[in-house]
Amino acid sequence: MTARIGNTGAASSSVALAMDWGGTWARAAVIDRQGAILWQDRVSNRPGAFQDQLVETAGRLLVTAKEWAGLRPIAGVGIALAGSIDAASDMLLSSPNLPALNGVSLPARWEPKLGVPVWVGNDANLAALGEYSYGAGRPARPGDPVARTLVFLTFSTGVGAGIVDRGTVFTGAAGVAGEVGHMTIDSRADAPPCACGNSGCLESLASGTAIGRAAQARLADATPGSPLHQAHEANATLDGAAVFAAAAQGDPVAREVIDAAVGAIVVGLGNVLNIFNPDVVVMGGGVTQGLLDLGLLGHIEDATRRRAMSSGHRAFRLAPATFGDSQGLIGAASLVWVETGS
Repeated sequence: MTARIGNTGAASSSVALAMDWGGTWARAAVIDRQGAILWQDRVSNRPGAFQDQLVETAGRLLVTAKEWAGLRPIAGVGIALAGSIDAASDMLLSSPNLPALNGVSLPARWEPKLGVPVWVGNDANLAALGEYSYGAGRPARPGDPVARTLVFLTFSTGVGAGIVDRGTVFTGAAGVAGEVGHMTIDSRADAPPCACGNSGCLESLASGTAIGRAAQARLADATPGSPLHQAHEANATLDGAAVFAAAAQGDPVAREVIDAAVGAIVVGLGNVLNIFNPDVVVMGGGVTQGLLDLGLLGHIEDATRRRAMSSGHRAFRLAPATFGDSQGLIGAASLVWVETGS
Protein backbone atom coordinates (compact mmCIF):
# COMPACT_ATOMS: atom_id res chain seq x y z
CA MET A 1 0.00 0.00 0.00
CA THR A 2 1.44 3.37 -1.01
CA ALA A 3 -0.06 6.84 -0.60
CA ARG A 4 1.47 9.90 -2.20
CA ILE A 5 0.43 13.52 -1.94
CA GLY A 6 2.31 16.43 -3.40
CA ASN A 7 5.37 17.09 -5.52
CA THR A 8 8.31 14.71 -5.05
CA GLY A 9 10.98 17.02 -6.34
CA ALA A 10 10.46 20.55 -5.09
CA ALA A 11 12.50 21.81 -2.14
CA SER A 12 10.45 23.18 0.75
CA SER A 13 10.46 23.32 4.54
CA SER A 14 11.91 20.39 6.43
CA VAL A 15 10.11 17.08 6.85
CA ALA A 16 10.32 14.16 9.25
CA LEU A 17 10.56 10.52 8.32
CA ALA A 18 8.24 8.54 10.58
CA MET A 19 7.87 4.82 11.19
CA ASP A 20 5.17 2.95 13.09
CA TRP A 21 6.54 -0.57 13.56
CA GLY A 22 3.99 -3.10 14.78
CA GLY A 23 3.85 -6.85 14.94
CA THR A 24 2.56 -7.29 11.37
CA TRP A 25 3.65 -4.20 9.42
CA ALA A 26 6.35 -1.55 9.39
CA ARG A 27 4.72 1.63 8.10
CA ALA A 28 6.76 4.66 7.05
CA ALA A 29 5.76 8.19 6.08
CA VAL A 30 7.10 11.58 5.12
CA ILE A 31 5.37 14.18 7.30
CA ASP A 32 5.71 17.95 7.25
CA ARG A 33 5.87 20.34 10.20
CA GLN A 34 2.11 20.93 10.02
CA GLY A 35 1.44 17.21 10.53
CA ALA A 36 0.40 16.46 6.95
CA ILE A 37 1.33 13.02 5.62
CA LEU A 38 2.92 13.64 2.22
CA TRP A 39 3.78 10.00 1.43
CA GLN A 40 3.42 6.65 3.13
CA ASP A 41 4.05 2.99 2.44
CA ARG A 42 4.43 -0.23 4.40
CA VAL A 43 6.19 -3.58 4.36
CA SER A 44 5.22 -6.77 6.15
CA ASN A 45 7.31 -8.37 8.86
CA ARG A 46 8.19 -11.78 7.51
CA PRO A 47 7.09 -14.42 10.05
CA GLY A 48 10.08 -15.97 11.77
CA ALA A 49 12.51 -13.39 10.39
CA PHE A 50 15.72 -12.81 12.33
CA GLN A 51 16.74 -9.44 13.75
CA ASP A 52 19.04 -8.49 10.86
CA GLN A 53 16.36 -9.36 8.29
CA LEU A 54 13.72 -7.25 10.04
CA VAL A 55 16.06 -4.28 10.45
CA GLU A 56 17.22 -4.49 6.82
CA THR A 57 13.68 -4.67 5.40
CA ALA A 58 12.36 -1.77 7.47
CA GLY A 59 15.53 0.21 6.78
CA ARG A 60 15.02 -0.12 3.03
CA LEU A 61 11.55 1.37 3.47
CA LEU A 62 13.06 4.40 5.20
CA VAL A 63 15.60 4.75 2.38
CA THR A 64 12.65 4.83 -0.04
CA ALA A 65 10.99 7.50 2.10
CA LYS A 66 14.18 9.57 2.06
CA GLU A 67 14.42 9.27 -1.71
CA TRP A 68 10.80 10.37 -2.06
CA ALA A 69 11.47 13.45 0.08
CA GLY A 70 13.81 14.61 -2.66
CA LEU A 71 15.25 18.07 -2.01
CA ARG A 72 13.30 18.65 1.17
CA PRO A 73 15.58 18.89 4.22
CA ILE A 74 15.02 15.90 6.53
CA ALA A 75 15.01 16.85 10.21
CA GLY A 76 15.33 13.26 11.38
CA VAL A 77 13.61 9.92 11.78
CA GLY A 78 11.13 9.00 14.51
CA ILE A 79 10.27 5.37 15.25
CA ALA A 80 7.21 4.26 17.26
CA LEU A 81 7.47 0.78 18.81
CA ALA A 82 5.54 -1.10 21.46
CA GLY A 83 7.62 -2.05 24.48
CA SER A 84 10.27 -0.74 26.86
CA ILE A 85 13.01 1.47 25.44
CA ASP A 86 16.22 2.56 27.17
CA ALA A 87 16.09 6.35 27.26
CA ALA A 88 19.87 6.79 27.13
CA SER A 89 20.63 4.55 24.15
CA ASP A 90 17.25 4.24 22.39
CA MET A 91 17.79 0.47 22.63
CA LEU A 92 14.64 -1.66 22.56
CA LEU A 93 14.72 -3.61 25.81
CA SER A 94 11.54 -5.65 25.52
CA SER A 95 8.91 -5.71 22.78
CA PRO A 96 5.71 -7.77 22.97
CA ASN A 97 5.20 -7.55 19.20
CA LEU A 98 8.76 -7.82 17.87
CA PRO A 99 10.84 -9.85 20.34
CA ALA A 100 13.48 -10.42 17.65
CA LEU A 101 14.36 -6.73 17.99
CA ASN A 102 15.09 -6.93 21.73
CA GLY A 103 18.55 -5.51 22.38
CA VAL A 104 18.87 -3.67 19.08
CA SER A 105 19.69 0.04 18.81
CA LEU A 106 17.97 1.33 15.69
CA PRO A 107 19.83 4.67 15.74
CA ALA A 108 23.14 2.78 15.66
CA ARG A 109 21.95 0.65 12.76
CA TRP A 110 20.22 3.27 10.65
CA GLU A 111 21.93 6.63 11.21
CA PRO A 112 25.00 5.70 9.11
CA LYS A 113 22.75 4.51 6.28
CA LEU A 114 20.30 7.42 6.34
CA GLY A 115 22.68 10.23 7.26
CA VAL A 116 20.17 11.83 9.65
CA PRO A 117 19.48 11.37 13.37
CA VAL A 118 17.10 8.59 14.45
CA TRP A 119 15.01 8.60 17.63
CA VAL A 120 12.90 5.78 19.07
CA GLY A 121 9.89 6.03 21.39
CA ASN A 122 7.22 3.87 22.95
CA ASP A 123 4.15 3.86 20.71
CA ALA A 124 1.68 4.92 23.43
CA ASN A 125 3.94 7.77 24.56
CA LEU A 126 4.30 8.96 20.99
CA ALA A 127 0.55 8.67 20.36
CA ALA A 128 0.11 11.03 23.31
CA LEU A 129 2.74 13.39 21.89
CA GLY A 130 1.05 13.38 18.48
CA GLU A 131 -2.32 14.21 20.03
CA TYR A 132 -0.72 16.98 22.08
CA SER A 133 1.02 18.46 19.04
CA TYR A 134 -1.61 18.07 16.32
CA GLY A 135 -4.82 16.58 17.71
CA ALA A 136 -6.92 16.83 20.84
CA GLY A 137 -4.27 18.90 22.61
CA ARG A 138 -4.90 21.81 20.27
CA PRO A 139 -7.61 24.33 21.20
CA ALA A 140 -11.10 22.86 20.71
CA ARG A 141 -12.45 26.31 19.79
CA PRO A 142 -10.87 29.63 18.80
CA GLY A 143 -9.66 31.33 21.94
CA ASP A 144 -9.33 28.13 23.97
CA PRO A 145 -5.92 27.45 25.52
CA VAL A 146 -3.54 24.76 24.34
CA ALA A 147 -3.59 21.71 26.62
CA ARG A 148 -1.06 21.74 29.44
CA THR A 149 -1.34 18.07 30.45
CA LEU A 150 -2.71 15.36 28.15
CA VAL A 151 -3.16 11.65 28.88
CA PHE A 152 -3.69 9.28 25.97
CA LEU A 153 -5.15 5.82 26.60
CA THR A 154 -5.59 3.10 24.03
CA PHE A 155 -8.11 0.37 24.76
CA SER A 156 -7.48 -2.44 22.32
CA THR A 157 -6.11 -5.96 22.77
CA GLY A 158 -4.47 -4.47 25.86
CA VAL A 159 -4.58 -1.06 27.54
CA GLY A 160 -1.69 1.36 27.03
CA ALA A 161 -1.15 4.98 27.96
CA GLY A 162 1.10 7.97 27.43
CA ILE A 163 1.34 11.21 29.40
CA VAL A 164 2.49 14.58 28.06
CA ASP A 165 2.98 17.59 30.31
CA ARG A 166 3.76 20.97 28.73
CA GLY A 167 5.07 19.31 25.60
CA THR A 168 7.28 16.74 27.35
CA VAL A 169 6.52 13.03 27.57
CA PHE A 170 6.53 11.83 31.18
CA THR A 171 8.52 8.59 31.28
CA GLY A 172 9.49 8.21 34.95
CA ALA A 173 12.81 7.23 36.53
CA ALA A 174 13.40 4.13 34.41
CA GLY A 175 11.52 5.28 31.32
CA VAL A 176 8.55 2.96 31.86
CA ALA A 177 5.93 5.26 33.42
CA GLY A 178 2.36 5.38 32.16
CA GLU A 179 1.26 1.77 32.67
CA VAL A 180 -2.28 2.90 33.41
CA GLY A 181 -3.59 -0.42 32.13
CA HIS A 182 -1.97 -2.13 35.09
CA MET A 183 -3.43 -0.07 37.90
CA THR A 184 -5.52 -2.31 40.17
CA ILE A 185 -9.26 -1.71 39.79
CA ASP A 186 -10.60 -4.90 41.39
CA SER A 187 -8.69 -6.13 44.47
CA ARG A 188 -10.86 -9.17 45.17
CA ALA A 189 -9.11 -12.53 45.37
CA ASP A 190 -11.09 -13.83 42.38
CA ALA A 191 -10.50 -10.77 40.17
CA PRO A 192 -9.66 -11.61 36.54
CA PRO A 193 -5.96 -12.40 36.02
CA CYS A 194 -3.87 -10.07 33.88
CA ALA A 195 -1.09 -10.92 31.44
CA CYS A 196 1.30 -8.88 33.61
CA GLY A 197 0.98 -11.45 36.42
CA ASN A 198 -1.27 -9.33 38.61
CA SER A 199 -5.05 -9.55 38.80
CA GLY A 200 -7.86 -7.02 38.67
CA CYS A 201 -5.90 -4.63 36.41
CA LEU A 202 -7.76 -2.19 34.18
CA GLU A 203 -6.46 -4.21 31.21
CA SER A 204 -7.93 -7.43 32.60
CA LEU A 205 -11.34 -5.75 32.93
CA ALA A 206 -11.72 -3.35 30.00
CA SER A 207 -9.47 -4.40 27.11
CA GLY A 208 -10.92 -6.04 24.03
CA THR A 209 -9.44 -9.32 25.22
CA ALA A 210 -11.09 -8.94 28.63
CA ILE A 211 -14.48 -8.05 27.15
CA GLY A 212 -14.39 -11.11 24.89
CA ARG A 213 -13.36 -13.35 27.78
CA ALA A 214 -16.10 -11.98 30.05
CA ALA A 215 -18.74 -12.52 27.36
CA GLN A 216 -17.50 -16.06 26.79
CA ALA A 217 -18.01 -16.75 30.50
CA ARG A 218 -21.57 -15.39 30.31
CA LEU A 219 -22.73 -17.44 27.30
CA ALA A 220 -24.87 -19.66 29.52
CA ASP A 221 -26.88 -16.56 30.47
CA ALA A 222 -27.53 -15.59 26.85
CA THR A 223 -30.70 -16.69 25.07
CA PRO A 224 -30.11 -19.37 22.40
CA GLY A 225 -30.20 -17.71 19.00
CA SER A 226 -29.29 -14.32 20.48
CA PRO A 227 -26.69 -12.14 18.72
CA LEU A 228 -24.07 -13.21 21.26
CA HIS A 229 -24.80 -16.90 20.67
CA GLN A 230 -24.70 -16.37 16.91
CA ALA A 231 -21.33 -14.64 17.21
CA HIS A 232 -20.03 -17.56 19.23
CA GLU A 233 -21.25 -20.05 16.65
CA ALA A 234 -19.49 -18.11 13.91
CA ASN A 235 -16.26 -17.81 15.93
CA ALA A 236 -15.56 -20.29 18.70
CA THR A 237 -13.78 -17.61 20.73
CA LEU A 238 -15.52 -14.29 21.24
CA ASP A 239 -13.51 -11.10 20.89
CA GLY A 240 -14.32 -7.55 21.89
CA ALA A 241 -15.54 -6.57 18.41
CA ALA A 242 -18.08 -9.42 18.40
CA VAL A 243 -19.39 -8.39 21.82
CA PHE A 244 -19.83 -4.77 20.74
CA ALA A 245 -21.60 -5.91 17.57
CA ALA A 246 -23.96 -8.07 19.65
CA ALA A 247 -24.65 -5.19 22.03
CA ALA A 248 -25.45 -2.93 19.07
CA GLN A 249 -28.06 -5.52 18.03
CA GLY A 250 -29.68 -5.31 21.46
CA ASP A 251 -28.19 -8.38 23.13
CA PRO A 252 -28.72 -7.81 26.89
CA VAL A 253 -25.86 -10.03 28.08
CA ALA A 254 -23.39 -8.35 25.72
CA ARG A 255 -24.55 -4.98 26.99
CA GLU A 256 -24.09 -6.06 30.62
CA VAL A 257 -20.53 -7.15 29.82
CA ILE A 258 -19.79 -3.81 28.19
CA ASP A 259 -21.39 -1.89 31.05
CA ALA A 260 -19.09 -3.72 33.47
CA ALA A 261 -16.08 -2.72 31.35
CA VAL A 262 -17.33 0.87 31.28
CA GLY A 263 -17.50 0.84 35.08
CA ALA A 264 -13.85 -0.22 35.23
CA ILE A 265 -12.88 2.46 32.70
CA VAL A 266 -14.62 5.15 34.75
CA VAL A 267 -12.77 4.11 37.92
CA GLY A 268 -9.47 4.06 36.01
CA LEU A 269 -10.05 7.47 34.44
CA GLY A 270 -11.07 8.87 37.81
CA ASN A 271 -7.70 7.74 39.17
CA VAL A 272 -5.97 9.34 36.18
CA LEU A 273 -7.73 12.66 36.89
CA ASN A 274 -6.83 12.65 40.57
CA ILE A 275 -3.18 11.68 40.00
CA PHE A 276 -2.22 13.62 36.86
CA ASN A 277 -4.81 16.44 36.75
CA PRO A 278 -4.95 16.48 32.91
CA ASP A 279 -7.00 19.04 31.05
CA VAL A 280 -7.42 16.59 28.14
CA VAL A 281 -7.88 12.81 28.20
CA VAL A 282 -7.82 11.05 24.81
CA MET A 283 -9.15 7.53 24.25
CA GLY A 284 -8.23 5.43 21.23
CA GLY A 285 -8.28 1.81 20.08
CA GLY A 286 -10.91 -0.66 18.97
CA VAL A 287 -12.75 -0.72 22.31
CA THR A 288 -13.06 3.06 22.22
CA GLN A 289 -14.55 2.85 18.73
CA GLY A 290 -17.10 0.37 20.03
CA LEU A 291 -17.97 2.71 22.89
CA LEU A 292 -18.35 5.58 20.42
CA ASP A 293 -20.66 3.49 18.24
CA LEU A 294 -22.86 2.80 21.28
CA GLY A 295 -22.87 6.48 22.25
CA LEU A 296 -21.18 5.83 25.60
CA LEU A 297 -18.28 8.29 25.59
CA GLY A 298 -20.42 11.13 26.97
CA HIS A 299 -21.59 8.90 29.82
CA ILE A 300 -17.98 7.93 30.57
CA GLU A 301 -16.95 11.59 30.70
CA ASP A 302 -19.80 12.54 33.05
CA ALA A 303 -19.30 9.54 35.33
CA THR A 304 -15.54 10.13 35.47
CA ARG A 305 -16.04 13.77 36.37
CA ARG A 306 -18.18 12.70 39.33
CA ARG A 307 -15.26 10.65 40.66
CA ALA A 308 -12.82 13.56 40.56
CA MET A 309 -11.95 14.93 43.99
CA SER A 310 -12.10 18.68 43.25
CA SER A 311 -13.22 21.26 40.72
CA GLY A 312 -9.63 21.49 39.48
CA HIS A 313 -9.60 17.77 38.73
CA ARG A 314 -13.04 17.90 37.12
CA ALA A 315 -12.04 20.56 34.58
CA PHE A 316 -11.04 18.14 31.83
CA ARG A 317 -12.19 17.22 28.34
CA LEU A 318 -12.56 13.64 27.08
CA ALA A 319 -11.91 13.23 23.36
CA PRO A 320 -11.64 10.31 20.93
CA ALA A 321 -8.28 9.79 19.24
CA THR A 322 -7.78 11.95 16.18
CA PHE A 323 -5.62 10.05 13.73
CA GLY A 324 -6.91 6.48 13.46
CA ASP A 325 -4.38 4.17 11.80
CA SER A 326 -1.97 7.10 11.43
CA GLN A 327 -1.67 7.68 15.19
CA GLY A 328 1.77 6.08 15.42
CA LEU A 329 3.12 7.89 12.37
CA ILE A 330 2.00 11.31 13.58
CA GLY A 331 3.46 10.57 17.01
CA ALA A 332 6.78 9.45 15.54
CA ALA A 333 7.03 12.66 13.51
CA SER A 334 6.19 14.69 16.63
CA LEU A 335 9.17 13.08 18.36
CA VAL A 336 11.45 14.43 15.63
CA TRP A 337 10.14 17.97 16.05
CA VAL A 338 10.54 17.80 19.83
CA GLU A 339 14.09 16.42 19.61
CA THR A 340 15.17 19.02 17.06
CA GLY A 341 13.39 21.89 18.83
CA SER A 342 11.68 22.90 15.59
